[in-house]
Amino acid sequence: MNAPLPSVPRRPIRELPDELISQIAAGEVVERPASVVRELVDNALDAGATQITVRLLAGGVRLIAVEDDGGGIPPSELAIALKRHATSKIASLQELESVATMGFRGEALAAINSVSELSLLSRSADQATAFMLDGRTGEIQPAARSQGTTVEVKELFFSTPARRKFLKTDATELAHCIDAVRRHALARPEVAFAIWHEGKLVEQWRACGVTPLTQDASADSDTQIDHAFKQRLADVLGEDFITASVTVDYQGRDAGGRAIRVRGRAGVPDTARSRADQQFSYVNGRYVRDKVLTHAARSAYEDVLHGQRQPVYALHIEIDPTRVDVNVHPTKIEVRFRDSREVHQAVRHALEDALAAPRAQAAVAGEIAPAYAQLSASLPPAAPAWTQPAMRFDTPGIETRETAPRSYGAPWTGGRADDTRGGHPIQDLAALWQPSAASATPAVGAPGLDSPDTGAPPSTRNATPGQEGSDWPLGKALAQLQGIYILAENAQGLVIVDMHAAHERIVYERLKQQLDLHTLTSQPLLIPAPFAATPQEVATAEAHADTLASLGMEVSALSPKTLAVRAVPSTLAQGDAVELARGVLAELAELPHGEGARVIERARNEILGTMACHGAVRAHRQLTLAEMNALLRDMEHTERSDQCNHGRPTWRQVTLKDLDALFLRGR
Repeated sequence: MNAPLPSVPRRPIRELPDELISQIAAGEVVERPASVVRELVDNALDAGATQITVRLLAGGVRLIAVEDDGGGIPPSELAIALKRHATSKIASLQELESVATMGFRGEALAAINSVSELSLLSRSADQATAFMLDGRTGEIQPAARSQGTTVEVKELFFSTPARRKFLKTDATELAHCIDAVRRHALARPEVAFAIWHEGKLVEQWRACGVTPLTQDASADSDTQIDHAFKQRLADVLGEDFITASVTVDYQGRDAGGRAIRVRGRAGVPDTARSRADQQFSYVNGRYVRDKVLTHAARSAYEDVLHGQRQPVYALHIEIDPTRVDVNVHPTKIEVRFRDSREVHQAVRHALEDALAAPRAQAAVAGEIAPAYAQLSASLPPAAPAWTQPAMRFDTPGIETRETAPRSYGAPWTGGRADDTRGGHPIQDLAALWQPSAASATPAVGAPGLDSPDTGAPPSTRNATPGQEGSDWPLGKALAQLQGIYILAENAQGLVIVDMHAAHERIVYERLKQQLDLHTLTSQPLLIPAPFAATPQEVATAEAHADTLASLGMEVSALSPKTLAVRAVPSTLAQGDAVELARGVLAELAELPHGEGARVIERARNEILGTMACHGAVRAHRQLTLAEMNALLRDMEHTERSDQCNHGRPTWRQVTLKDLDALFLRGR
């Protein structure tokens, strides 16, 4: 049995000393040297700096010096700058609710000064000389410096040695400092950054010469900003990131008519990483880590990533400052949106649109970069280069048994989910993936892949391999390898296609499109399915009753601790109703309000993915050249056809340069 805690004599309520208050604030704001670097660079950017230099010793523990060429601080304001809650950024509650600067609380310098030896050297434009403030003594004296500000922080945590023991090695702390500056650099391509450590230049990013990303801009300046942002991404993250990513540019409006814009670049699924260490999200130029943005990005990638791989992206969300609250975390790295649903949808739609078009279309315009040719190309910023009219092909029938006779499904009309041509009712979905008895044994010349009535343009409808194969992004089929891969020739060289994975994606997208044309219907349960529920589940069921009804579900309370499932979506009627309800309620509790439809959509897509997997052509199925070419053409016009339903790649490009290297040609 534990001994009772000793009694503590009651102390009177009293105000804390200012120094202790500052040190408490420092515990929230200053976690490590990187926290100091972030705060000081924030101030430099707010001062209008175009060149920022960070100098470090011992990973920032012994010295952090941040120099800028901004507007500077008048000598009369130097002493005030080190006081708590002293700032030039805001002056009223109204300004706090629409913050447009990086800093605004006025806590950083006071907190840093309480746990280090700080000096502030600054010169404003109208001063003949600079002045230096000693943070320990408060003494101000003249000094030499050009316009701008230098903040020196020495011996961090010298007054709190217990906290200093928690710091890592100098190399680790240096890495965190570089990451802090890197995040700023990605948001401000018009500012030059340099990082020195122990007298050696470790990182440098030159200015790209444009106006800030967050300001209102014309179409011409938009182009300049996009170019500068792309150049800064290449400088910071490497050229490979640019080569292996697609442009994201989405504009929308919220319920009140206010604009919301998402732009940046998103890595193609092939470049996904095992860790989420290259995910950069910015809100009005501020780097943030937000669950809404992370969930939206993951939702957009969920159909194209393999396993637990993490996508890479750099996204800028531009939104009315009054629609986002940045004053929710001491480090200002978290935000709260007034309407998180609108932001979630904007980010998800922006990424889905960017990732939807097949990357093979870029091959026609020669967009494939040599360094990334084997992984295919990224999309050009404008419309895809493949501008042929939409073609319609009959694709090979989907067999449930490898021994089934060869058959052909109904002709498919390309297009998005809102394309109503050739739509099938839900009850006829089986016709899209089961063999047709009427076409089980087609005769020679029967309607098939190269039938003259497929609706394709005359120039391509009767094309045979060799006539226009060089214009096809995935080329013309040459042969089948081991009954698994299709070998094709295009303008860049050799294309290798996993026929089962490719056909699986095609069938999957078609099934989704057909279901999207219809609303989900509800299937009442003959006997309601009760289950013991937590208070949160009961509260969620009551608060989201309308959302559940729109999803075809009815979940009601039997008692304060019991819920009953009375209806489920008809497409999921054969599943476990209780597990479905628990999963939906858990997701509704976490998701932004109104995003519950994603729960049912994911469950539905899992079933459709299983259908597509069983329906796609199997390995060792012998295809004719016409069937192979039809499959290639379908891939070129099917969204997300670069990956199968499980995130595996469906095709690879081997360039002539790669082949020449294999055979030492030209050496």
